[in-house]
Amino acid sequence: MAEEAKEIAHLELEAVIGFNGFVASGLRLHPDKQHLIYPLGCTIILKRIRDDKQEFLQGHTNNVSCIAVSSSGRYISSGQVTFMGFKADIIIWDFAKRAIHARLQLHKAKVAALSFSPNDKYLVSLGGQDDGSIVIWNVETKLAICGSPASAKSAGHCFTVQYSNTDDYMFVSAGNGTLRVWELDLPNRKIRPTECQTGQLKRIVHCIEIQEDDRFFYCGTTSGDILKVNLKTGLLNSCGPLKQKFSKGINALKMVKSGNIVVASGDGCITLCSGNNFKMLKQVQLAGGVTSIAMRSEGQQLYVGTEEAQIYCLDYMDLKAELISTSHSSAVNDVAIPYGTSELFATCSKDDIRVWHVGQAKERLRITIPNMTCNALDIMIDGRSIISAWNDGKIRIFAPETGKAIMVINNAHSMGVTAVAGTRDCRKIISGGGEGKVRVWELLQGCQRLLETMKEHKASVTDIKIKSNDKECVTAGTDGACIIWDLVRYVRNQMVLANTLLHCVCYHPEEYQIITSGTDRKVGYWEVYDGSAIRDLEASQSGAINGMHITQDGRHFVTGGDDKLVKVWSYAHGEVTHVGVGHSGSITSIRICTNSRTLVSTSADGAILRWRFPQCLSTG
Repeated sequence: MAEEAKEIAHLELEAVIGFNGFVASGLRLHPDKQHLIYPLGCTIILKRIRDDKQEFLQGHTNNVSCIAVSSSGRYISSGQVTFMGFKADIIIWDFAKRAIHARLQLHKAKVAALSFSPNDKYLVSLGGQDDGSIVIWNVETKLAICGSPASAKSAGHCFTVQYSNTDDYMFVSAGNGTLRVWELDLPNRKIRPTECQTGQLKRIVHCIEIQEDDRFFYCGTTSGDILKVNLKTGLLNSCGPLKQKFSKGINALKMVKSGNIVVASGDGCITLCSGNNFKMLKQVQLAGGVTSIAMRSEGQQLYVGTEEAQIYCLDYMDLKAELISTSHSSAVNDVAIPYGTSELFATCSKDDIRVWHVGQAKERLRITIPNMTCNALDIMIDGRSIISAWNDGKIRIFAPETGKAIMVINNAHSMGVTAVAGTRDCRKIISGGGEGKVRVWELLQGCQRLLETMKEHKASVTDIKIKSNDKECVTAGTDGACIIWDLVRYVRNQMVLANTLLHCVCYHPEEYQIITSGTDRKVGYWEVYDGSAIRDLEASQSGAINGMHITQDGRHFVTGGDDKLVKVWSYAHGEVTHVGVGHSGSITSIRICTNSRTLVSTSADGAILRWRFPQCLSTG
């Protein structure tokens, strides 16, 4: 098996659309002021601000949970989550080489926070709630120096750590009822905590910001106030604001050279307030709770990340916000690429459909239907309409240029529309529902007509593919049936039964065979004529196959599923030729553009990944 694995080439990742806005302080600005650094799943993205060019740091085996950048910019460190009982990796990356400098393992289950010492000598790491320890690492030797429980036994969990700006031997930790200043005793290999004296105040702290000269540090609390503490004495200096606290808690703080503080709160507000009395000076409202702030060193620009997976650039003087990056914040259910182009593609998720430009990886259009989920979509072959299937039982048709609703088919299916496809003549739509019915709709001028309802599936219809002459279609369902329908007489031509919940089906371009896949982790080849099984391929070691697509020439197909791997297969040989590693959530759908240059995959964590389809396969 090891020898076989070496022969499988890796797919080249071209672009990533996505941002994990739930990682606390997950958005960082490199000291070169040219690169934004942020996580998406198990990948760390380096995005050049000037031209949006992306590079990727890949080495984690699960979701990245925290990021830190050293003062010089030479190193980036990242921690991840893992499973109970397993150790979570910390990776120190060499920024210049874009390579792993060190891989460190001590914490269990999760790394909650990281911070570099001011001269890049040491790295402090904090384990998650199941670990509860602080460890100091020597960056050069790649070894742990010492460790200690993060909190006293009488206190709650620790959530964050922050190194001093001037002293390699001092850092601060904070959490639920715990606030400590630590000193590193290097000769004795110990870290010694000093409890900060906050009197009667009991707070849960999620973020720390230390003044540039290390006189004071500020703590943002879940109750919406800021604690100002003397770093040398550990005594509370002040707490505020007294009257109007920050709604939904404080998620991030940043100090500017004027002494003022930028506050990011859970209600989506960015507030500039005075560093002395915390009086509010300016405020702007953004979409989604703000979880991270990155600031250019001169303090003229702020970069802000939100839970809605959006990144904003703010001008410090007037807090005017510009949206510079958008992505889905919940699972992406389907992707569609217009016929004959590789410039655009569309995706659907909870609340919306989005159209993206391939080259720029930027959102071009957003169609929003609040509180509804779009389960599937297709783009008519003439490119004039986007057909979408919604969980409220409606089929909605939109104009791809404007997003304007062209038509709504009400009550299309009683248990939600789960699959949809348009015919090549652009006159009909085939839809499948959660109740198992397959319906054929004729599109007329300004209205539609139900031509036929075909009732043979016993459970939800998951996928529909239409033959090139529009006279036949194939539907897959979670009842394990794959039915080939005659679209002239509206009767069943053939049925394939498999002991699985089928998720996807594809016609071979010559249309004499179909391939299916689902929860049994296999790809099945079947004859269209008599429904006989040709062969089975073991497509995944773990988890269902959720998405599958075949090239225009029929020589290769791609699969993706719960194992989070994109696989390119030779159709004739039934062998994997290329594997793409990058998703950290289950892959939900996958498509190849018609000229076989681009491959787009989507996942349950909201990520959209664009891969270069291997030219050796598409050309010969």
